[in-house]
Amino acid sequence: QFREDGFLVLERFCTAEECDSMRNRIQRVIAEMEVPPHCRTEFSTKEEEQLQAQGSSDYFLTSGDKIRFFFEKGVLDERGNFLIPKEKSISKIGHALHAYDPVFKEITHSSKVQELGRKLGLEKPVIVQSMYIFKQPGIGGEVTPHQDATFLYTEPLGRVLGFWIALEDATQENGCLWFIPGSHTNGITRRMVRAPPGTSTCVEFVGSDPTYDDNQFIPVPISKGGLVLIHGEVVHKSELNKSESSRHAFTFHVMEAKDTSWSKENWLQPTPELPFPSLYT
Repeated sequence: QFREDGFLVLERFCTAEECDSMRNRIQRVIAEMEVPPHCRTEFSTKEEEQLQAQGSSDYFLTSGDKIRFFFEKGVLDERGNFLIPKEKSISKIGHALHAYDPVFKEITHSSKVQELGRKLGLEKPVIVQSMYIFKQPGIGGEVTPHQDATFLYTEPLGRVLGFWIALEDATQENGCLWFIPGSHTNGITRRMVRAPPGTSTCVEFVGSDPTYDDNQFIPVPISKGGLVLIHGEVVHKSELNKSESSRHAFTFHVMEAKDTSWSKENWLQPTPELPFPSLYT
């Protein structure tokens, strides 16, 4: 099913207790969060906004081996002060929860995740990034149609895999994922790469973004504790959360490192402090 569609839903992958432990842990992380105003980056997936906000921000570009905070649009005034409570304004926390936070590290390396990797035939999987996504009620921004390999490019393609765990029910109302089944077989037409030094933004897009037919997408609602496996080239999106309920998720990306080269042009790079850790422990 996964090889045919490019995604797979596994309900009840995590227990309610595991989901709650991740949610409780992230509340503590937010309570201790200190973000200087000049580092407050609004997170967007629209290309122009993305280049402006993340692309001009070292805070984003150097977050691969750290735990950093990104905010929804419209929650900050021009001085970077919060217009609403900070815990309601945050969009995501990334990108190294799997390495530095004991609760998320344990989930990422859990025996069931490792077993799933082996069932998928992964020989030398490494974890490249992780994120906690909030999808706040009423303001949780849309994520425009994209392929993960645009941002996490490998040669050959087809070596990146997303694990997306619903920590609350993800419904059509609160912004569940939508996929174009089978769209992982056509390669990619666009990449986000590090821009040459001296450019006004740190990253830029090369190639073109195809237009997708809305009718091709199917919604993939999933219950709390469910896991969605996401092929690096499958086209997916999520809508604005207009509901009263949040849609928390923990997600991480794995690369099959055997016979694979990670692009030096990717925004995310392993560092001496944090080489990509092996999934198998």
